[in-house]
Amino acid sequence: MEKTLDTKFTYTEKKDTRSGFGDGFLEVGRKNPDVVGLCADLIGSLKMGAFQKEFPDRFFQVGIAEANMMGVAAGLTIGGKIPYTGTFANFSTGRVYDQIRQSIAYSGKNVKICASHAGLTLGEDGATHQILEDVGMMRMLPHMTVINPCDYNQTKAATIAIADYEGPVYLRFGRPKWPIFTPANQKFEIGKAWKMIDGKDVSIFATGHLVWEAVVAEALLREEGIQAEVINLHTIKPLDTEAILDSVAKTGCAVTAEEHQLNGGMGDSVAQTLVRNHPAPLEMVGVNDSFGESGKPEDLLEKYGLNAANIVKAVKRVLARK
Repeated sequence: MEKTLDTKFTYTEKKDTRSGFGDGFLEVGRKNPDVVGLCADLIGSLKMGAFQKEFPDRFFQVGIAEANMMGVAAGLTIGGKIPYTGTFANFSTGRVYDQIRQSIAYSGKNVKICASHAGLTLGEDGATHQILEDVGMMRMLPHMTVINPCDYNQTKAATIAIADYEGPVYLRFGRPKWPIFTPANQKFEIGKAWKMIDGKDVSIFATGHLVWEAVVAEALLREEGIQAEVINLHTIKPLDTEAILDSVAKTGCAVTAEEHQLNGGMGDSVAQTLVRNHPAPLEMVGVNDSFGESGKPEDLLEKYGLNAANIVKAVKRVLARK
């Protein structure tokens, strides 16, 4: 469906965002000798093997001991190192929340928490491994920056950019092959939203994998004469409130789309911004207070309403409320 539509962005290949992390991690390691890696027994899944091979003295395999990994990473920052930790998003947050809060966020340690296999698109591993609460958990922590890029290229760019950012960062990415539709040479600006498509009727704020679904939704809506503005909120904290308010001041209504619980996610952040500054109709696309289940990523996205068709439905609902 995507390739027959007149989308404003196109793609020629698909690649998993975790590979964008792995390639970016190797590149930033070559640029900055202070960058070090830690992994909790998932080197292959996190695509950290190339860094480990090239910089064996700067890589630490801590085993299935994620809490210890966070403590070690916090300690390494005291010596001026820039540690990148790697494991699944579920184990990067839920399993080690106390260690992140006490040892990293509280004192603003310069740790980069790199979390793969986030959301429903982890797929067949099922609900115990699919975390849909991680953005909420991380964005509530003082000092924590939360980043959720949309494709391979943006994940690679974000992985490189966070090395120069002082302070703790939660970088979220995924497992499935996904369209590559953003430029390879992009400059990633932390905290700066990217207006991908200009429109006047409705603002669509999307993050992560659902940015592509928003691009597809925009094409579907355009066929019906609806002009949607698509904004990529790759940084959920700090949130680009100026971009949100400028867009909604023009369109008068908004839809948010994310691979996360409705409670506590990016949509909640946008809603708070609008309530405090510019009240406007808002609809949210996300998981509605539910755990996931085992299945193919595309089937799960369809079942839980996280695709272009459901973004289109949300747009029509919110337009009816203008």
